[in-house]
Amino acid sequence: MDIYKPLVALLAIVNPVGVVPFFIHFTSSFTREQRRKTILVSASTAGIVIALSALFGLKIIEFFGISLASFQVGGGCLLLISSLQMLNAQPAEARKEDVSEGSSKADAGASIAVVPLAIPLLTGPATISTMVIYADKTRVWWELAVLCGYGVVVAAVTFVTFSASSKIAKVLGQTGINIMTRLMGLILAALAVELLADGLIKLFPVLAARTVG
Repeated sequence: MDIYKPLVALLAIVNPVGVVPFFIHFTSSFTREQRRKTILVSASTAGIVIALSALFGLKIIEFFGISLASFQVGGGCLLLISSLQMLNAQPAEARKEDVSEGSSKADAGASIAVVPLAIPLLTGPATISTMVIYADKTRVWWELAVLCGYGVVVAAVTFVTFSASSKIAKVLGQTGINIMTRLMGLILAALAVELLADGLIKLFPVLAARTVG
């Protein structure tokens, strides 16, 4: 397994900088203590989702009798869709319904740390699919441990990003955040095509023979 590709893919999908405008909007009426708690819970939840996906994702798809090649093709398509959404300067996992739900929760004073901030704005189906696909590529225990460790890395990056959200928004502005989101989307699109091609070759070996030829 290429040990760095999963981290690059995760950072591109999660893209906490792209979620900063939503975080600021949802927590605009929060006290400093409420905002700090929201940051901690959302970052921790994102890290836990990533680690659990790496540990148990393969067992779940095996339970349902889904071949990894089929899952990889589906996951690659999902990542490609997410990348197209990011190229339009939208978070990879976001839907309009999630944003409106977050707004209503914030207005009501309810916690929005888990839903929709951590799930699905930060992590969702595309993130889970990525971890399952790369977990299958691990060959020794420490590679799987590294994948789980990437959940800690993403949680830390999210925590730092949300903690500095006001400064980031001031320095980058909406235009800068949109540009960064589009760049992450371009990287994610390349990774998605690679995963999709690998899955198709597993399903249809004749494609590999034609490529060689």
